[in-house]
Amino acid sequence: MKTELDHKSLCDFIIDLPLFHSLDREEIDILADYMQIIEISAGQTLFNQWDRADYVCFIESGALNVLKKNSPDIYRPLTTLKRGRSIGEMSIIDNFPRSAAVVAQQDSRLVLLYRDAFQRLIDEHNSIGVKILKGLARLLSVNLQKTSSRLADNMLPMG
Repeated sequence: MKTELDHKSLCDFIIDLPLFHSLDREEIDILADYMQIIEISAGQTLFNQWDRADYVCFIESGALNVLKKNSPDIYRPLTTLKRGRSIGEMSIIDNFPRSAAVVAQQDSRLVLLYRDAFQRLIDEHNSIGVKILKGLARLLSVNLQKTSSRLADNMLPMG
């Protein structure tokens, strides 16, 4: 279900997202034109594990549960994401399938940036695209450092 969010409110939301911290207000205004807004109801699946990934999702309101399939019929909850969090950042770059399922915990409004819209943005506003790619690299670097730290904390001592 598509919904409307006025352009100013959308820009106010986007400017606070870590991925876009290097963009100024004028660039945020341009970026907003490439994004879509949807609403999903509590219990509705946004996407399933292994689905085609072609957009990054930002939570404007509500909450989403991230679930990992353990067996054919059993999902294990990984985390709950709320306002300002994103999921699927790599999908604007690669074409890998989703690594988890996402289900709305409560009614939610989401801001989506599709891969093809991101490609148009790069083609039409190259400097904005470069700033977003740098922000994505920073975000992935932080996530990798956190993951490496957790892995090291859980490894058995050698010897």
